[in-house]
Amino acid sequence: MQFPPPIVNRSSIPANWTVTSPTQPPPVTRRSKPAIHRSFAPLTRVDSLKKTTISCDPGDLKALEGFSEALDGGSVAGWEHPNATSCCAWPGVRCDGSGRVVRLDLHGRRLRGELPLSLAQLDQLQWLNLSDNNFHGAVPAPVLQLQRLQRLDLSDNELAGTLLDNMSLPLIELFNISYNNFSGSHPTFRGSERLTAFDAGYNSFSGQINTSICGSSGEISVLRFTSNLFTGDFPAGFGNCTKLEELHVELNSISGRLPDDLFRLPSLKVLSLQENQLTWGMSPRFSNLSSLERLDISFNSFFGHLPNVFGSLRKLEFFSAQSNLFGGPLPPSLCRSPSLKMLYLRNNSLNGEVNLNCSAMTQLSSLDLGTNKFIGTIDSLSDCRNLRSLNLATNNLSGDIPDGFRKLQSLTYLSLSNNSFTDVPSALSVLQNCSSLTSLVLTKNFRDEKALPMTGIHGFHNIQVFVIANSHLSGSVPPWLANFTQLKVLDLSWNQLVGNIPPWIGDLEFLFYLDLSNNSLSGGIPESLSSMKALVTRKVSQESTETDYFPFFIKRNKTGKGLQYNQVSSFPPSLVLSHNRLTGPILSGFGILKNLHVLDLSNNNISGIIPDDLSEMSSLESLDLSHNNLTGGIPSSLTKLNFLSSFSVAYNNLNGTIPSAGQFLTFSSSAYEGNPKLCGIRLGLPRCHPTPAPAIAATNKRKNKGIIFGIAMGVAVGAAFVLSIAAVFVLKSNFRRQDHTVKAVADTDRALELAPASLVLLFQNKADKALTIADILKSTNNFDQANIIGCGGFGIVYKATLQDGAAIAIKRLSGDFGQMEREFKAEVETLSKAQHPNLVLLQGYCRIGSDRLLIYSFMENGSLDHWLHESPDGPSRLIWPRRLQIAKGAARGLAYLHLSCQPHILHRDIKSSNILLDENFEAHLADFGLARLICPYATHVTTDLVGTLGYIPPEYGQSSVATFKGDVYSFGIVLLELLTGKRPIDMCKPKGARELVSWVTLMKKENREADVLDRAMYDKKFETQMRQVIDIACLCVSDSPKLRPLTHQLVMWLDNIGVTSDEPK
Repeated sequence: MQFPPPIVNRSSIPANWTVTSPTQPPPVTRRSKPAIHRSFAPLTRVDSLKKTTISCDPGDLKALEGFSEALDGGSVAGWEHPNATSCCAWPGVRCDGSGRVVRLDLHGRRLRGELPLSLAQLDQLQWLNLSDNNFHGAVPAPVLQLQRLQRLDLSDNELAGTLLDNMSLPLIELFNISYNNFSGSHPTFRGSERLTAFDAGYNSFSGQINTSICGSSGEISVLRFTSNLFTGDFPAGFGNCTKLEELHVELNSISGRLPDDLFRLPSLKVLSLQENQLTWGMSPRFSNLSSLERLDISFNSFFGHLPNVFGSLRKLEFFSAQSNLFGGPLPPSLCRSPSLKMLYLRNNSLNGEVNLNCSAMTQLSSLDLGTNKFIGTIDSLSDCRNLRSLNLATNNLSGDIPDGFRKLQSLTYLSLSNNSFTDVPSALSVLQNCSSLTSLVLTKNFRDEKALPMTGIHGFHNIQVFVIANSHLSGSVPPWLANFTQLKVLDLSWNQLVGNIPPWIGDLEFLFYLDLSNNSLSGGIPESLSSMKALVTRKVSQESTETDYFPFFIKRNKTGKGLQYNQVSSFPPSLVLSHNRLTGPILSGFGILKNLHVLDLSNNNISGIIPDDLSEMSSLESLDLSHNNLTGGIPSSLTKLNFLSSFSVAYNNLNGTIPSAGQFLTFSSSAYEGNPKLCGIRLGLPRCHPTPAPAIAATNKRKNKGIIFGIAMGVAVGAAFVLSIAAVFVLKSNFRRQDHTVKAVADTDRALELAPASLVLLFQNKADKALTIADILKSTNNFDQANIIGCGGFGIVYKATLQDGAAIAIKRLSGDFGQMEREFKAEVETLSKAQHPNLVLLQGYCRIGSDRLLIYSFMENGSLDHWLHESPDGPSRLIWPRRLQIAKGAARGLAYLHLSCQPHILHRDIKSSNILLDENFEAHLADFGLARLICPYATHVTTDLVGTLGYIPPEYGQSSVATFKGDVYSFGIVLLELLTGKRPIDMCKPKGARELVSWVTLMKKENREADVLDRAMYDKKFETQMRQVIDIACLCVSDSPKLRPLTHQLVMWLDNIGVTSDEPK
């Protein structure tokens, strides 16, 4: 029996992971989804077609009832029958002739709970399939000792703990525990001579792989150790698995060279070694593996020349060696392999000419030789008639595009960027005949030529991506582009184009990414751009593009450096018209572009005002209007742009008040510089002249509610916990409010009578000190704005210095509350019981009028966000030992909330601004559990999701229910912030995407982890530790919650990373 290959759902894979073509077997990644194994399919069919009336054995009946009763939330559907003797007819149960249960198949039923010991009472059980459920906890040891067990499948659950070593399962044939959280050494067997398939992939097993499993059975055909924490040299011993057909050890940290006995496997069909730390050359002994069909050694450190062994590998269909250190020419036998369908050698140092014998390579459909050192022409590829995908980008190739390319009628994707190809008119004339072509990237070629052709192009009927950027081409935007009716992405940036932007561009129905930046275009912005169909609705731009998912390199930023996107669906809907000579106003109709994420009109000569309806572009993440001639004010309505993470109006002629709510609390002064008439003390600009307060209290109330809501929305985008200056302007207005401010309440007769004498409810008052509301008012100078130390996700925070000199932090909650006062107090008191050295302690609570105040311990060093992203010298003072100390402390605090605190508490909003630092830079988690106090419709969250943008797990997009694994994802983002010094959100990604995750993942896959580390704290002697934390962080941010570690594992792993240097003073 064999396991089928894992099924990868392409739609669930983020852009930062390599995704393959429809004809390519999908690579196994940490984020692949498990499949229901075909080996269990007959069981399901038998049960659905054949019902039995045999009476249950009483002992088995009791065991099944015990199993059902142990489930969280009720029994198994269909097991509620009052007639106990009919359990052999229960769904998923099959009995033998004597009424003994021999098969139990409950896969995919969404069952939840711990596995009960009662399962071990089914001592005649032969098949047990509980896969694709939500079982957690340890597996009872007796269950793994059922002597008649032939097939065991516990895959795709949340089971954890260690497993028995040297198991005694004499009849076992299939053993699958993949996609769980098991740790320690992987299980082995003794006397299991019938074992044919073993899958321990996607767990947290560590140490070395134990190949003694091959000695216990000579029948093994499939071994999977994918995506664990295995280390050490590649083990010898697999040669004893003489019938082995598939060996998967990818996505681990195995090092060293491949042992000789690995090449004594005549039946081996699949060998997956990618994403390890393997080294040395590719052995000539690979020629012994004559049955190989798929070989993947990518993302390792193999070096030397590729051996000339492919003539012996006559069944090889897939070969990937990308992102290694190979050099030299392509071996002759590889260039004439008749069986090869997919060849991926990208990102090496291969050289010489590309001389493929396409008349022999009749099966070749996908070829990636990008990012190497190949030279010469590509004439030999003209005869590869079955090619669908061809990537030759970033080499030293030259000459014209061969005329024979017009015969490549199956070609859908072609990237020739960053070479020295010539004659752009000829190239386009040839390639327009490739009738299946959907994506064409020709960036950085044709450097000695002058203009794009204006006529003669009548093909490209299926083209969806058309990129000729950074080629210094002149002339105007060619009119034949108007016939590209399927076009989605058009990039002509970094050329020397002149003339107007043609109006017909806005009429291209599917176009959602337009980059004409860094040219010399003039005239006004065509009105048609304000009604582009693909930017009005998400439906068009989200449709998939038929490419083979090779990387695209798009030149669209101000330095001309490329950004890599792995598939068209990950492109942010964008209008990038910067660095031209455009004039006239900004179109007032842009507001209907609900799907636009990036609008860049910077560095032009645009004049007039900023239209108010820009605030209706609800998906906008980046707005750059800098370096123009704009006048008037910045519309306050722009604070409604809840996803705006990058904003600049620098160097215009704007005047008036800078908006001070929403995302505008997060933008630095550089976003406004060069506008001397702008005002607002929050950024150190001149104070604005105060405007008279409205006479009607109700109006004032509504106005300030909007401001408070804006603050909360802005904080959710990543505003720092400590923004003492940021809140000054807002608080100036807040404290005019009649029925919502402490000062106003204190001015009423009732407040004067009651408030000062009222005691504050203190939960941990070990000193037996009384604290009154009068003490709070005095210690904050009636909540004077000078005492603001931060804007947290749930309100504004003040520093209060008590009469004895002690400092406390007081959080004034914003939002509406779902509970009555008694329930609210009870909830707060429950939170106060969470006592741990790595939590910010909730010390007390009080209410003044409608304001609710929470009293916390004061943290002298503010938030981690402040030190990483705000303080000028913060990153350099956070040396690596200090950052590791912070990570360990935060992990311990989170583990306490998840595992030790009663009741267990979900944080729901882990982020760097909610990690506060005391005088010793010890980490303390803040704001835990506060989301339970606020009504769902009025939280600080800027969408319906739970958490803060940039830290929100991908699964929250389908459900707003918070989970412990969601907290782990957010913690992983914080680890990446500590490692890189970068914020989690980048303006150039679609909503919900996390560019930091994408970037780190890509660099890790290319073995370039050192390039992601923050230079401000980098120290060579700690690089090993940093790489270990990168590995942990990447596990935390896995797309699938099931692949993320548990919090106690995080603590264990981080605590095992030692610190050897002294702390800085």
